[in-house]
Amino acid sequence: MPAELSDNVLEVFHRCTRDWFQQAFERPTRVQTAAWPALASGQHALLLAPTGSGKTLAAFLSSIDRLFFQAVDVADNVAPTKSGVRVVYISPLKALGGDVDRNLRAPLAGLRAYAERENILHQVPTVAVRSGDTTQRERARILRDPPDILITTPESLYLMLTSRAREILASVETVIVDEIHAMAGTKRGSHLFVSLERLERVCHRRNIEENDLEGSTFQRIGLSATQRPLQEIAELLGGGIADASLDVEVKRRDVCIIDASERRRFDLTIETPAEDRRSHPLRAMMSKRRNRLRCRLQWCLLCGWRFILGWSS
Repeated sequence: MPAELSDNVLEVFHRCTRDWFQQAFERPTRVQTAAWPALASGQHALLLAPTGSGKTLAAFLSSIDRLFFQAVDVADNVAPTKSGVRVVYISPLKALGGDVDRNLRAPLAGLRAYAERENILHQVPTVAVRSGDTTQRERARILRDPPDILITTPESLYLMLTSRAREILASVETVIVDEIHAMAGTKRGSHLFVSLERLERVCHRRNIEENDLEGSTFQRIGLSATQRPLQEIAELLGGGIADASLDVEVKRRDVCIIDASERRRFDLTIETPAEDRRSHPLRAMMSKRRNRLRCRLQWCLLCGWRFILGWSS
């Protein structure tokens, strides 16, 4: 991908965000280049990209940029009063949520340094983790002083929606579902997607109270490296709009599918202690079945050979 094209996608961000990113990284990755214009326009999106391709940052940076700079009241030259959670990150694994919490510290610290150096008005987003291991004291603190970014699990989100904690979720603007493939075909996933619709109702009531009947609720972003089939998972992520009338057809929400997957190259090296390789049965078998890798690996195991597999992407 040309460097000029990948650098142009940074124009959707504040100049401090652009400066920080260009200082921290060589250029946007393929998934970031494809995702940021769609996310900046407010579309729901499903991101498919290999592990280590920067898809988590692709999902978060638009929200971080908005929380840092666009949420500031320029007219009054002051940062707005916090009213609740703005971004919810949902992970099926508590350990993964902890990793994301630590990884968020770098862009938050970097953007803050750039903004202070340029003397630009900004608001540093706060981050909190809510899971089954969260202490009662920490949960109470989250209710008193809601973070801008909440990292949680599907089960904890459900518990919050069924308690008075749901009030701090009425201001949610973005929901990021990581490792969506691990939940898409399970009861746990069904439970999560129902919770997302319940969250829609909570946010919709906020719009009614603010007389914003045409306003949208929140943006949905799904992440995974192995999700298939993409169209079905996108439909699960987007959900639908329906009412109590059975005669009214459910209106599905449009989800932009961003497929930045890469075909893996498979490298196989076989080492054998046999002195005469020409007489070994593996030689004849490989010459007849060159395209059947599974058979070759089975023969390696049966013959007691040692093989070395290397994946490269």
